[in-house]
Amino acid sequence: MSIEEGAVQAHEAAANAPTAGEYIGHHLTHFNSTGHPQASIIDFSVINVDTLFYSVTLGLLTIFLLWLAARKATSGVPGRFQGAIEMLVEMVAGQAKGIIHEEESRKFVAPLALTVFVWVFMMNAMDFLPLDVIPNIWQQITGNHHAYMRVVPTADLNATLGMSMGVLLLCVYYNIKIKGFGGWVHELFTAPFGSHPLLYPVNFAMQMIEFAAKTISHGMRLFGNMYAGELVFMLIALMGAAWSASGTGVALWVGQVLAGSAWAIFHILIVVLQAFIFMMLTLVYIGQAHEGH
Repeated sequence: MSIEEGAVQAHEAAANAPTAGEYIGHHLTHFNSTGHPQASIIDFSVINVDTLFYSVTLGLLTIFLLWLAARKATSGVPGRFQGAIEMLVEMVAGQAKGIIHEEESRKFVAPLALTVFVWVFMMNAMDFLPLDVIPNIWQQITGNHHAYMRVVPTADLNATLGMSMGVLLLCVYYNIKIKGFGGWVHELFTAPFGSHPLLYPVNFAMQMIEFAAKTISHGMRLFGNMYAGELVFMLIALMGAAWSASGTGVALWVGQVLAGSAWAIFHILIVVLQAFIFMMLTLVYIGQAHEGH
């Protein structure tokens, strides 16, 4: 191949390459049940298959790892894996004991909180995979250059709101279990402003607003942080794409390596912190269900 032919091919490749907006739009689009490209929105008629697959797979992996740790637990000096799980168990048990004072409830809630922490951490940690690896593998499998695949379930609002709604159902369950159905209904209409009949509608409205606000903020907080982190990784990847397309500007490649490394290190804190916050809010909301206004 002559130099001229190589230059022409490079020019054609650059001309056919997606723009920055198209690249980011492609990586923010889900593989869903409709077969039509669609970003992450709340639509109960659409199932984001990629989010469902990775969340369920990582949930099963979480259960397997915790089961494996329990199965291999010994009374002697623990290994690294057992020691790490024991640290997590003690941390979660301590937090649960300080928030939920009902010992019978903690028998279920503490293991649940541990599972939630590990599960959310693993879903968040999918963000550390190179941005284009799994989508490119999926494109090779399907033979479709425009195939879509998102691998971070917690960067999908449907997933995080689904988990927060699960916590809401648990709160309703423990409200009824601890206070009785009649006692909980009475609280809905008499708290927080008192039991005067004229205040019943106001109290009920405030209670519904409180439940809705806690549930929405619970899911939105996790989604917002992970979605923003995913966007930053995409912007950093564009630096390398620009260098690869132009064949010049080594500073872009160096910048991508430095920025990617720095953001990945900082993102470790975000991944762990957001899993911890989601777990703690789960404990707090369930703990509030055990208490009366």
